[in-house]
Amino acid sequence: MSTGNPKIDLLQGTLDMLILRTLLFGPAHGHAIAHAIERGSEDVLQVEHGSLYPALHRLVKQRYIAAKDGLSENNRKAKYYSLTALGRKHLTAENSKWDRLAQAIARIMRPAGEEGRS
Repeated sequence: MSTGNPKIDLLQGTLDMLILRTLLFGPAHGHAIAHAIERGSEDVLQVEHGSLYPALHRLVKQRYIAAKDGLSENNRKAKYYSLTALGRKHLTAENSKWDRLAQAIARIMRPAGEEGRS
């Protein structure tokens, strides 16, 4: 790609957290979840279906989300996923861990006193 803004593949645990975060806004089918993550990241993050659906199944198995059959906007069969109370609690804990991790990485990548140097 020559856009200067290449897409980034997601790590497994990060994808799970982003799915849970997306479902805070209400139930959605897989395709809508993927697009919400991509749009929310201004198309920097790319969600591959080969990663999305195993993550959704894993989150259902862990009872962080629930799945229910329904119809999509274009009248096709779709499975809608919604956040459970357990999933909401897990997202809160993961968000806290993510904040600590991001701050730790930032401290290493930009040590105090080196902000202006290249």
